[in-house]
Amino acid sequence: MSSRASTVLLVVCLLSASSPFAAVVIAQTEPQAPPDDGGACGGPAVEGKCHSVANALRLKLIAIASILLASVIGVCLPLFSRSVPALRPGGNAFVVVKAFASGVILGTGYVHVLPDSFNDLSSPCLPRRPWAEFPFTGFVAMLAALVTLMVDSIMLSFHSRGKGKGRAAVARHGHDSCPPQVHCHGHGHLEMSEARPEAADKAEEDVETGKVQLRRNRVIAQVLEMGIVVHSVVIGLGMGASQNVCTIRPLVAALCFHQLFEGMGLGGCILQAEYGARMKSGLVFFFATTTPFGIALGLALTKVYSDTSPTALIVVGLLNAASAGLLHYMALVDLLGADFMGPKLQSSVRLQMVSFLAVLLGAGGMSVMAMWA
Repeated sequence: MSSRASTVLLVVCLLSASSPFAAVVIAQTEPQAPPDDGGACGGPAVEGKCHSVANALRLKLIAIASILLASVIGVCLPLFSRSVPALRPGGNAFVVVKAFASGVILGTGYVHVLPDSFNDLSSPCLPRRPWAEFPFTGFVAMLAALVTLMVDSIMLSFHSRGKGKGRAAVARHGHDSCPPQVHCHGHGHLEMSEARPEAADKAEEDVETGKVQLRRNRVIAQVLEMGIVVHSVVIGLGMGASQNVCTIRPLVAALCFHQLFEGMGLGGCILQAEYGARMKSGLVFFFATTTPFGIALGLALTKVYSDTSPTALIVVGLLNAASAGLLHYMALVDLLGADFMGPKLQSSVRLQMVSFLAVLLGAGGMSVMAMWA
C-alpha cells in the first residue's frame, strides 16, 4: 500500500506542477471564444436611463452651437491682441500666453489623442492578428512626426536655396564692378564704398532672416491646423453617433474648454504667420467648424455608423495616431523648442520660469479634462 500511495502522490505532484503549462497549451490549441462584452462590438443601443434619442439630439444641437462659439472665441482672441499693447507679438505677456496654449496642444496630443488611438487599435473587437501583435499606434505616430519634420525641412530648404542663389548673383555683380571704383577713386572713397556694401549686406541678411522665419511660421500654422482638424472631426463624429446622454452631457462642456484653449494656440501661430485677411478667415473657419461638422456628420450616420465596428476602430485609431505624432512634433519642436531656445527667453531666466509654469498649467489643465473627454 505504501508503494501505491507513493505512486499516486508522485502522479498528483507531477500533474499539479505541469498544470500551468497544460493550461497554456490548451489555451493555444483550443479556439478562442469572442470576448464576453455583451455584444458591444456590434454597437448595441444603450439601455436604461442613459438612452434617450430625444435628449441626445437636444444635447448635440446645443453642442454644435456652443462648441462653434467657443472655437471662434479661442482662435480669434490672439488675432485681436494687437489692439492690446501688452499682448502684441514679441511682448512678455504674449510669450507666456503662447506657452500656455502650447502646453494645451502638447496635453491634447499625449493625454487625449494618443490614448484614444491605443484604445481603438487594441480593442477586443479587432482580430488579434495583426492588431494585437504589433504596436501600430506608436509606429504611426512616429511616422507622422518624421513626415512632419521632413515637410518642415524641405519647404525651408527650397526657400533658402532660392534666396541663396539670388544673393550669390548679387555678390558676383558687386565683385565685378568693384575694380573700376578702386582705380577711379582715392583711398578715402574706397573705405566708404567698402563700408556701404557691408551695411547693405547686413540689412539684407536681417531681411532674409525675417523672411525665413515668416515662412517657417506659416508652415507651422498650416501643419498645426491640419493635425487639429483631423482630431476635431474624429471627436465630433463619435459624439454625433452616440445616443448615450450620460456620455454626451459632460463631453459638451469639456469640448468647449478644449476648443477654446486649443484655438488660442492655433490663433497665436496664425498671428505670427502674418497672413492676409482672406487666409486668416479661412483658417479660422476650418478650425471653428470641423468639430460641429463632425457632430452633424455623426448625427446623420447614427443608423449606420458604429464606433465599435472593426472598420471604424481601425480608421479612427490610425487617424488619431497620426494626429498625435503631428501634434507632439509641432508642440515640442516648432512651438516650445523654438521659443525656449530663442533669444527672448534665453535672455531672461525669470521669463523662462514663468513660461515653463504656463506650459505646465496648460498641459495639466488638458490632463484634468481627460477625465470627461
